[in-house]
Amino acid sequence: MIVILHSGIETDSSDYLQLMDYFNNRPDIETRIHQVAGAQQTITEIYLIGNTSALNRKEIEGLAAVERVVRISEEYRVIGRHHDDSRSCGFDYKGIQFNQDNLNVFAGLCAVDTPEHVELMMKALQDHGQVCTRMGAYKPRTSPYAFQGHGASCLPWVFELAGKYDIKVIAMEITHDSHIKEIRQALDSTGHPTGVMLQIGTRNTQNFELLKNAGRQNDFPVLLKRGFGITLEESLNAAEYLASEGNHRIVFALRGMKTNMGDPHRNFVDFAHVPVIKRLTRLPVCIDPSHSVGSRDQGPDNILDMAHVTAQGVIAGANMILVDFHPVPKKALVDGPQALTLEELPYFLEDVSIAHEAYQKRKALAASLNS
Repeated sequence: MIVILHSGIETDSSDYLQLMDYFNNRPDIETRIHQVAGAQQTITEIYLIGNTSALNRKEIEGLAAVERVVRISEEYRVIGRHHDDSRSCGFDYKGIQFNQDNLNVFAGLCAVDTPEHVELMMKALQDHGQVCTRMGAYKPRTSPYAFQGHGASCLPWVFELAGKYDIKVIAMEITHDSHIKEIRQALDSTGHPTGVMLQIGTRNTQNFELLKNAGRQNDFPVLLKRGFGITLEESLNAAEYLASEGNHRIVFALRGMKTNMGDPHRNFVDFAHVPVIKRLTRLPVCIDPSHSVGSRDQGPDNILDMAHVTAQGVIAGANMILVDFHPVPKKALVDGPQALTLEELPYFLEDVSIAHEAYQKRKALAASLNS
């Protein structure tokens, strides 16, 4: 059961204290307090765990602090979209909105290599009105001999360059909880010129201790990628791990499934699951066309497979795109063959805009049929 409070209810107010006394007098009920911060207001939600079937819903809704009560019947208690539950799970971070209604593009380097390449990438983004990017400092690799990323040593100059070019949010993969501390220290030492969205990659979707640590901190939102060899349900439960620890600022990413059924693409593209995730949960949904396709192949229409796949995800309602670009793909230390070039950035953004406009028209058409 979820108890949603009226906006503006303070935790030291008499109405709030009365509500908590109500629950504290029921020893078989445990409460967990979650706050969802939006652009205009912060909503407090109280999750009740235990014998909630014995609670009187109307009695609780009659208390002054309570706006309404939602009974949970689905498995995803925190992130789930429950019956008669229209709550949003969007959030604002560094002035950027992340929710199920908008679209943000995170174009950048899969792996940070040189300051020159990072600066060229960020300048190109600024020139085309972009304020988000991806920059990999920690890179888990299949081969122990492959480049593993520069790690903490590159963080200060990456963050300083982000500030120079007005990049608001950097998606950055972590593979260990110590990386959270290193990112926090680097931001402190550089004066917080940018923000970081922690990315948990497909190999770590079921690294439960990492999920718990990322969930317990509230400095950074989390981009969680679907596990490459597990079911959608198992991956969404990984997102529930994050949320159950207190961090609700989560974006769920689709990046393709590892199977030969997707050949010749690198992974089997799973972007048809964009509306499924939006139906099952309240999370914004990201697509990663680069790691789904894994090449620069194109058809006789001269459109890259990666652009087609991106459009498929956007026209299905995706809210974020994580895509590889590089100033000189041949010199990229990770996934160069799939990286788009800086010259292709304006084309890519325009193509995304066309697909997003088509989605908005489809959405309006569907609304007119149901009105």
